[in-house]
Amino acid sequence: MPRERILSADDVPSAHDLKQAAGNNAKLRDDEIALRPRHMSEMVGQRKVAERLGIAVDAAQKRKEPLGHILLDGPPGLGKTTFATCIPHDLGVSLQIASGAALAAPKDLLPYLTNAEEGSVLFIDEIHRLPKAVEEFMYPAMEDFRVDITLGEGAGARTVNMKLRPFTVIGATTRSGLLSAPLRDRFQIREHLEFYSLEELTEIVVRNAAKLRVEIDGAAARKIAHCSRGTPRIANNRLRWVRDYSTSRATGQIALAIAEAALEMLGIDLLGLDAQDRKYMETIARVFHGGPAGVEAIAHTMNAALDTLVDEVEPFLLRSELVVRTPRGRKLTPRAYEHLGATPPEEQELPLFR
Repeated sequence: MPRERILSADDVPSAHDLKQAAGNNAKLRDDEIALRPRHMSEMVGQRKVAERLGIAVDAAQKRKEPLGHILLDGPPGLGKTTFATCIPHDLGVSLQIASGAALAAPKDLLPYLTNAEEGSVLFIDEIHRLPKAVEEFMYPAMEDFRVDITLGEGAGARTVNMKLRPFTVIGATTRSGLLSAPLRDRFQIREHLEFYSLEELTEIVVRNAAKLRVEIDGAAARKIAHCSRGTPRIANNRLRWVRDYSTSRATGQIALAIAEAALEMLGIDLLGLDAQDRKYMETIARVFHGGPAGVEAIAHTMNAALDTLVDEVEPFLLRSELVVRTPRGRKLTPRAYEHLGATPPEEQELPLFR
């Protein structure tokens, strides 16, 4: 397995360096670097989480101790990776980045542990995908900063205890329920990230439009924010698309009419739903008569990946009260039928037995 590059604190906000650390050498646009916050104080939204983490960072610096291990959970696009890259920069330490899915065996994790500098940060994205053997290998590393390595095989095998320099693990997950209790309990700080408000997303759009050197009026910024599904990542993606549309089809400035036309071309409707969201609801309405229906059956019918529906589509639909989860499966709400312009099926009465 190729060893990922260890980043210095100055490199943390650089999207190009982060891609190198992930094994991707593709060069990113300059606007990616410009839009990435360098410090937690620059982040919009998640202020309570940022305040609590800021206290922990400040206390660790004053005591000259490594920061306690941190677990961040929540839907995609809410800032887990941003927090993981801002914290080392605020601490002034180096950062290593790994993916839970890529750590297939303890030997894959060992280079990260042995290369960890004093007080540095190891960020493991999608940590719930760690295999059981790797997870158990992490326990002594996180608690006692040591690892036990077995050398040789059979009767001649021996175990070597290797001391590690104290470091901090930051884990990010979209499914905290899949983490085992022993691993979850080894994180001293656990934070759940919530969806952003319309006001916060509007501020993000306005700020990032200025960083991209494009003029945008307040109504257009609010329109883009409204169609961003509560996440800054989608807000930035929508803003870039509207900017490209305005550059190609208009004067380069973003007014409300331009934003509406650009979003309409993407298939974004008034509630911020895209074509996949509507297909999900239409499948439940047409094939499953409004539900309840199991998510696996819906995924197979749509020919879509189960993880895509659970992690990307459903969170926004549930939060928008368009879909509900019942013990028997997913079910459309009256609001969903109203949005689709369809009539809800009549409730079937259960027969009475004497």
